[in-house]
Amino acid sequence: MEGMIQEGRSSVTSSPLQFFPWMSLSPGLGSPFPWLRELKSEERGLCLIHLLLACANHVAAGSLENANIGLEQISHLASPDGDTMQRIAAYFTEALADRMLKAWPGLHKALNSTKISSVSEEILVQKLFFELCPFLKLAYVITNQAIVEAMEGEKMVHIIDLNSSEPAQWINLFQTFSARPEGPPHLRITGIHEQKEVLEQMTLRLTEEAEKLDIPFQFNPIVCKLENLDLESLRVKTGEALAVSSVLQLHSLLATDDDMLRRNINSPSMSKNLNTNRSHSLLQMTQRTFGEWLEKEPVHIYSPSSDLASPSSPLSLAPAPKLGSFLTALRALSPKLIVVTEQESNQNGPTLMERVMEALNFYAALFDCLESTVSRAPLERQKVEKMLFGEEIKNIIACEGLERKERHEKLEKWILRLELAGFGRVPLSYHGMLQAGRLLLTNNYDGYKIKEEDGCLVMCWQERPLYSMSAWRFRRYD
Repeated sequence: MEGMIQEGRSSVTSSPLQFFPWMSLSPGLGSPFPWLRELKSEERGLCLIHLLLACANHVAAGSLENANIGLEQISHLASPDGDTMQRIAAYFTEALADRMLKAWPGLHKALNSTKISSVSEEILVQKLFFELCPFLKLAYVITNQAIVEAMEGEKMVHIIDLNSSEPAQWINLFQTFSARPEGPPHLRITGIHEQKEVLEQMTLRLTEEAEKLDIPFQFNPIVCKLENLDLESLRVKTGEALAVSSVLQLHSLLATDDDMLRRNINSPSMSKNLNTNRSHSLLQMTQRTFGEWLEKEPVHIYSPSSDLASPSSPLSLAPAPKLGSFLTALRALSPKLIVVTEQESNQNGPTLMERVMEALNFYAALFDCLESTVSRAPLERQKVEKMLFGEEIKNIIACEGLERKERHEKLEKWILRLELAGFGRVPLSYHGMLQAGRLLLTNNYDGYKIKEEDGCLVMCWQERPLYSMSAWRFRRYD
């Protein structure tokens, strides 16, 4: 598929260099020219956007020499500790470079063979994201309220946590259950996580808190990747009411072998069509964040093939046999409630350029909101951006097939997938939304918003939706 960047029906062939004639796509830009550092923020940001798109198109087209030159140019403007646009560019170029290196599997493996993945660092960065941004806190509050309301009157409650890593979520639920007039239910939580150390911490903290509140409680840890989980082995006891919590997990089950899909579409070629008037007007605008620029000046990519249904289209779904099998097995457990939280972005497109553009929009907003919450210097913010966001960006851009796990899709697609799997939608609680609103207000989370959409919720930075929440149940309960 030929990548096209257009505005409406008109398009003008151009390149980043048309707007910055002093830059040349040649290896001669090897020395740090002083004027590069003297560019105004808006000009530098616009330059970075054009260079990133041009470089990504070279990578998509397999023109590695030109892509290498582009990466060299970007390196003089990008910085992991600069402004939002500079930081975004740093992580996107790292992802593009990693994809390029995969053209030489031996070289790529050799460069990554000695990397050490620290479990403690992974736990830390997840904790930092929980603390620095309100999104996970909001997801936990809304999920817990939905569970409390669904389990009213139940004496035995079983919760399956598909990413059991944050004790704070369930401690909050313990406190709510302990305040029930009829007393707390007998509570059993099955926690799924691939790191044994994480589940050991969960067991310790939750058991300790349950004893304090005198709640009959059992924690059942399962060390396993979600894709390898055998739901049929999870024993749901007679009389137990089952709830399932999935926070940013189901999209990983969309991973599939894309070779068959790619045979049906042409390889993406270099996209050069940028709108000249828009680019010149941007240079005259007042300074704005990268996220605001992308929201107000969107760049759309289209397929010229009208007969090709792209999985990034709102009305089409990419094949997902793993997810289908998982949802079928989950439905067989007859859950009374399933609460799903997912990234609100279509980053599961078949072509590199589709994913680059979607990821730029999504992560630009995330970087913006993180910078608004934490100043630029702290190590904590840099760790979240590099070890969490940066790794997700790398997976979206550098990986294909089963290796590409970060296949985010928007709420409209999750609704369709879950309805096709035989689940019925449950409106999320208004009381839960009020609790979430109070959380934002009392913690001074300015700029964050929650919106209701047909019984589901979206969490936004400014007006940009970033995460969605929906609730479901086995149709027998409808």
